[in-house]
Amino acid sequence: MQGLHLTADLHQCRCADALLTRAELLAARCREHVEAAGLTIVNEVWHAFPGVLGQGGVTGVLLLAESHLAIHTWPEQHAVTLDVYVCNFGADNSARAHHLMAALSAEFAAGQTQQHSLQRGLAPSPGN
Repeated sequence: MQGLHLTADLHQCRCADALLTRAELLAARCREHVEAAGLTIVNEVWHAFPGVLGQGGVTGVLLLAESHLAIHTWPEQHAVTLDVYVCNFGADNSARAHHLMAALSAEFAAGQTQQHSLQRGLAPSPGN
């Protein structure tokens, strides 16, 4: 159950507005970055929210063989939250998770970013 959980809150995003409001565009870019990081997509779900004053944000999840990517956009705030979790059961996927997080962060061109990293689970005990 060992894994690495990375989160990022991106503020002042200078990317194209369409990336924050169009589920099909966001999904395509996320798939490209996941594949470039060497991770394996097994399923996905995307939902575009109606906006109160314009287009609403998008929530999406890519289920990975290694775990998941979850993303939420707030176009009215030019903000995005990212959640990348990889298990390290069969192999250490930490570098892939960091690659994915860096690529997505760059995609949104955030003016301000808060990132956190959490090691999940327990290391195997000797003899197990």
